[in-house]
Amino acid sequence: MTPLHRFGEFLRQSLQAIPLPAIRVLFLASLVALLIWVLRLPRSATCPPGGAKRWDENLKLGASVALLIQILIYACL
Repeated sequence: MTPLHRFGEFLRQSLQAIPLPAIRVLFLASLVALLIWVLRLPRSATCPPGGAKRWDENLKLGASVALLIQILIYACL
């Protein structure tokens, strides 16, 4: 067995020791953090410059809906 095989086996065993519920919580927390970041973006960063300032030009709405759907899907799996 080469040193690379030993390292790979060590890495595999270390990653298998992490409980799956903890991984699920970390994954959902990353999506929630991304949603909070999107909601905190200024309007000038999410609308086209020189636009008509309509509600449908703001990209935050679509991104927030997409992230909420992903959070709901992964929370229910």
